Amino acid sequence: MKGISFKEAVKLLKMKSKSGLEELFESAASAREKHFSNKVSACSVINARCGGCSEDCAFCAQSQHSSAEVDYYSLLSSEDMYKVAEESEKNGANRVGIVTSGRSVKEGKELDAICDAVEKVSSELKVDSCASLGLLDENLLKKLKESGLKRYHHNLETARSYFSKICGTRSYDDQIKTIENAKAAGLEVCCGGIFGLGESLEQRIELLDTIRSLDIDSVPLNFLNPISGTKLEGSKNLTPEDCLKVIAVARLMMPDKSIRVCGGREFNLKDRQIDIFRAGADSLMIGGYLVTTGNTVEADKKMITSAGMELTQ
Repeated sequence: MKGISFKEAVKLLKMKSKSGLEELFESAASAREKHFSNKVSACSVINARCGGCSEDCAFCAQSQHSSAEVDYYSLLSSEDMYKVAEESEKNGANRVGIVTSGRSVKEGKELDAICDAVEKVSSELKVDSCASLGLLDENLLKKLKESGLKRYHHNLETARSYFSKICGTRSYDDQIKTIENAKAAGLEVCCGGIFGLGESLEQRIELLDTIRSLDIDSVPLNFLNPISGTKLEGSKNLTPEDCLKVIAVARLMMPDKSIRVCGGREFNLKDRQIDIFRAGADSLMIGGYLVTTGNTVEADKKMITSAGMELTQ
């Protein structure tokens, strides 16, 4: 479904009047209600391999180029991945994503272990299995789909025009190709980015417009939580209002897509987290993130109920 134009989106991000912002949020909430009613879906992540990543992403604590303190460990066993997925289902998630640090996963033992975990999750649990494994070709993605994978996640991170400022170890075309490969393999696709990296307002819309052009299924919106030891450790670029405007504009650009609020929600929105639904979000990540903690599951469930929304499984 066609949403607002690039120019309209930029204009809305630049808007400062209170009455204008209320109109923006009302329009976003109306679009969310039309396509998703008051239903909220939740996802969780399995940090299946942590640290030691060769990529140089400026925001990432798991990069070898950062001095951030993280727990380094190799790929979890398929049994351990399943246990985390089982706990996520108990917490109310309806999707669980296996996430690995690094440029990609290798065919062989690594991929086999992930496929085993996906197969077990798909056959024994109600949650849908997702994965975020870096740059993969179509053949490997087909193997994952044959194991029961429903959705592949791969963020573009930021606008093409700003990407070289954030990552120099892979190209933007590499990113796009992986998304195209996942779609060609018959998988649903989750693709978003991180806001607050130092990009301009126009570049925020550039990212969202690129995502829209790829016609994906779910748009995860992350907001920078600057971690000590990373290149962006001193960044303080976002206000709660900035985040809510991004959510609302994303909804109006892609009215019928799932707009999912993920990393940095607690850090940036603070006591305004409940407003994400008023701004048009229909989904969120619960149970914490890869290397940072989040709200308790109980607190998020209470917030969803207080907003008049209903968590679905």
